[in-house]
Amino acid sequence: MKILLVDDEQLQLLRLEECVKNVLKDSEVFCYTNPVKALEENKNRKIDIAFLDIEMPKITGISLAKSLKETNPTLNVIFVTAYDNYALEAMKMHASGYVSKPVNEEKIKREVEALRYPVELKGNKKLQIKCFGNFDVFHNNEPVRFKYTKSKELFAYLVDREGSSININELNAVLWEEDHKSYLRNLISDIQATLKEIGCGDVLIKKHNAVSIDVNKVDCDAYEYKRNNPDAVRMYRGEYMIQYSWPVF
Repeated sequence: MKILLVDDEQLQLLRLEECVKNVLKDSEVFCYTNPVKALEENKNRKIDIAFLDIEMPKITGISLAKSLKETNPTLNVIFVTAYDNYALEAMKMHASGYVSKPVNEEKIKREVEALRYPVELKGNKKLQIKCFGNFDVFHNNEPVRFKYTKSKELFAYLVDREGSSININELNAVLWEEDHKSYLRNLISDIQATLKEIGCGDVLIKKHNAVSIDVNKVDCDAYEYKRNNPDAVRMYRGEYMIQYSWPVF
């Protein structure tokens, strides 16, 4: 996550930087006391959140926000100010938040947990798995297409079990009330072939009458949530694999 901090008062900027880095530990933070320079160097940079002081010389935080959003419409702008008389103007431009000085970590955390434009997790594995809302699987930002619809549900169950080895009988009971073990083996083969085709064949682990996934070879929002990754925590809206009847998160 990339974060921009602008405040013409050096001490206020240092305090803001400290709070932001403590709340958003893995973020890349860009700090400026000069709003004109901040605009020049960041207008074409993909910033996720901008914390902007409102009262600054040469260009106000309101004007700076408008200029930044011309090239980055989904920029989350959080205004930081000691004055309340700008609140209405900030609301008119659909700011993500409004923090009063003096800033502290609690105020920062409250605003980033309610961003207008949720920040997507940036993964570094080949396979990205989305569990919040509908379950989906992506490779290089493109949806992974399994041959059978049930293959995707089977893979979702393996993701839900977080690397545990699941035997054929349990899988059959989850997906069907009747005995479909032969078809189940076809689904496993479909998953294996699909993942192998996109260079992710080592994600699926097959053993005698059991199957699992290697959780270290995927990026998954639900796994990051359980690691208390703040980006994942913000993304969760109480919905988990909602197209299926069996998940409990």
